Amino acid sequence: MPFRWLPLTLLFAVALLQGCTLSRAHIREAGAIVAASPGRADTCQQADHCARPSPLLADAQQALADSTPGHPLNTVALLDDSEAALAARISLIRAAQHSIDVQTYIWDEDDVGQLVLDELVQAARRGVKVRILADQLFSFGDLALLDRLARVSPNLEVKLYNPTFRDAQTPPLQFTASVLCCFMKFNQRMHNKLLLVDDTVGITGGRNYQNRYFNWDPDFDYLDRDVLAGGPVGREMADSFALFWNHKRAVPLIRLRDVNRRIRADAAPPGWPAPHYTDPARVARVQSEAEDPDWLAAWIGDDTLRVSQVNYFSDLPAKTDEPHKRDARDFTAQLMRMVADARHEVVLQTPYLVMSRRAQEIFKKLHKQDPAPEIIVSTNSLAATDAFAVYALSYKHRGRYLSEYGFQIHELKPHADSAEEAFEDANEAEADGPDDTPIVPGDKARRFPGNERRPGVFGRGGKRNRPAPLHSSGRRYSLHAKSMVVDGSFAMVGSHNFDPRSDHYNTEAGVIVQDPRFASELRDSILDDTLPQNAWTIARREPTVPVLGNISLAIGDLSSRLPLFDLWPFRYSTSYEIKPGCDPLAPGDPKFQQCYTPVGDFPDVAISPKLIYTRLITAFGAGVKGIL
Repeated sequence: MPFRWLPLTLLFAVALLQGCTLSRAHIREAGAIVAASPGRADTCQQADHCARPSPLLADAQQALADSTPGHPLNTVALLDDSEAALAARISLIRAAQHSIDVQTYIWDEDDVGQLVLDELVQAARRGVKVRILADQLFSFGDLALLDRLARVSPNLEVKLYNPTFRDAQTPPLQFTASVLCCFMKFNQRMHNKLLLVDDTVGITGGRNYQNRYFNWDPDFDYLDRDVLAGGPVGREMADSFALFWNHKRAVPLIRLRDVNRRIRADAAPPGWPAPHYTDPARVARVQSEAEDPDWLAAWIGDDTLRVSQVNYFSDLPAKTDEPHKRDARDFTAQLMRMVADARHEVVLQTPYLVMSRRAQEIFKKLHKQDPAPEIIVSTNSLAATDAFAVYALSYKHRGRYLSEYGFQIHELKPHADSAEEAFEDANEAEADGPDDTPIVPGDKARRFPGNERRPGVFGRGGKRNRPAPLHSSGRRYSLHAKSMVVDGSFAMVGSHNFDPRSDHYNTEAGVIVQDPRFASELRDSILDDTLPQNAWTIARREPTVPVLGNISLAIGDLSSRLPLFDLWPFRYSTSYEIKPGCDPLAPGDPKFQQCYTPVGDFPDVAISPKLIYTRLITAFGAGVKGIL
């Protein structure tokens, strides 16, 4: 096809897609087929729907019972460990007596995705009301799976959020058409993550339903974090979920065109086959742990705190309709207020360090205070991230972050010790104790808790989303946790990346806890990822040539402030590695240069198209921060 015809073809596709709406007759027909599917009767007739006991739910129920209007009590536990985060989900799903609400950005069909989905289906079959709300762009791309979910139980409802053309799938042509016709709507996604049981206890944070968020991917995994919170805060979670579930952008399966066609084309019930796991032994292990009260106590219950001030905040769905409305950005506003009120210290962990204009103003004002609060930032290096385009903009501005905002920036290494320990914890099949006695599941010694802190256009999984090639080999890790501690008292764990997309486009959610004990635990966890064995330190580049070196740095600083044509290759800052025998030091320490050696702007990254793209986006991409 000649290139000159491409725009007309795309415009025609847009018109065609917008015009192909479902008729009421087709919706009724698909609904009747679903309702007539056999095997939809509840498997349990007991009042509690055959729920299994869970200490996590029981603790939250007790906190709720002990609460008064003037003195609420909530349970809260940090879920750094990925195995504990997954076992907690399974335990709560199996313990549900009335309802389960799930909200997520990504739902894959790998082992983690299949496991959690099957647990939810079994809960629905025993009579629990289960609602799943997933962002359409990166969830449930298999129409056969959606067909089965639509018919498996009357207690299970699934909706996809913001399908631009009312389809579950987004092939390349439709993706392009979405950008052409409806870019603002298409660009705004639901990034919230929540699992809520019986409106009493929930899990929120950074993890989606995909292997790499739970250290089950053999090649590339995330350091991530959730928080378990129960008690009166459960009602805040329920209210937030209801707003999204009832919003016009949350579309039921039978109202999605491609799912509707599939249901009507094949009235035969597809059934619900048993999951096919790549590693069934690993799945069986985490299911066993979820049923073991001793294991749950060792990994979650013993560290659970009772806290009064725990609140769940989320941006409203209206944020995607009318982004200019301040009340639509409730969670974002809460985070900004936390930072603006800092007096002594802000410890921030974010995968992407691209400050919005409002964030820049707040941090600039903080840096002018006397004394200025210490700002410690844990984020990704180019070697660790799988979002190299976003990193390019962080790289462009990090000289300003150091000089004008006083940031102490630590960029995660791709083979960080803390990440490797987390992976080994999540994949340790068997271990021997010091006396060679086999350690059985549920034994706290088996996983040594507390010894370390743990943390495209052309389809998901395409080459555009792969990390840059490295000089080193081995399993790689990337930071995905989004957390913040202010003045050792206020702590946040949620889905909000500290970038313009989270500030202005995506809806975000999370928990804010006002408690020094919880804040201290979270602070220690973040700071562990900034240690030399886990991260490179970013600091001012020391000129090697007198006068000329300083002139070069000045030109680089000026170049980084330009919206376009930021081409000067010599930057204000670079990455540093600690020397053997030295203790960790802040970049402002007079002995820093004696104990650290520069290792280049992109340590461990091999020359590749990704490296070239990073430089190009640094030079020309400042105007697309919200898209990236």
